[in-house]
Amino acid sequence: MPKSTLQTLTGHSPATTTTRRRLLKGTLGVGATVAALPALSGVAAAHFPHELSIDIQPQNADNFIDLHTNESVSVAVHPVEFLNEDGERKTFDPTDEPVRYRFGSRFTVKDGEGARPMDSGTVTQVESGHGDGHDALVLEFPVDETGLDGKEETAWLYWERDESGEHGYSGVDSVRVYGSESSEQNLRGLLGRLLNARSTGE
Repeated sequence: MPKSTLQTLTGHSPATTTTRRRLLKGTLGVGATVAALPALSGVAAAHFPHELSIDIQPQNADNFIDLHTNESVSVAVHPVEFLNEDGERKTFDPTDEPVRYRFGSRFTVKDGEGARPMDSGTVTQVESGHGDGHDALVLEFPVDETGLDGKEETAWLYWERDESGEHGYSGVDSVRVYGSESSEQNLRGLLGRLLNARSTGE
């Protein structure tokens, strides 16, 4: 997310510099929760259980992505607690973990591809709406590497546990994707049919 967009969103500019990420004080929204316990999903690949809590395009409620006008996509990764494969409680804090993420359509990331973060991300304070808050990691991904084509209703984020890229965690969020050639053709076809129906009716 560009600095100017974050400043507009939060009403604040970067305050202090951490090791490799900038800490901004502000609010992304009230939809994210810490210490959530998401259930395992059979949709994700076996080596990437569905545990991450993410928010795609946190600056807009519709998670809108325009493939023509948006050069990048923002994804906020929130801290989360869950039970690992050994039945032990684990806390995943994205601000303390290596930045090894892949983002894109379900099949793109499942095949080992997807967009990589454009930088190490920005740590942003999120208010929960209950008088407390937490730090989330906001990452920017180049749109043209996501594999999104306008047909998706969800997009996926994979975090790789090590450099082999074979194990880790995944998260998913709903999206509204526009701007692809196929979606524009469908829109033109719909408008054409409507105009033809109106002309025939007259």
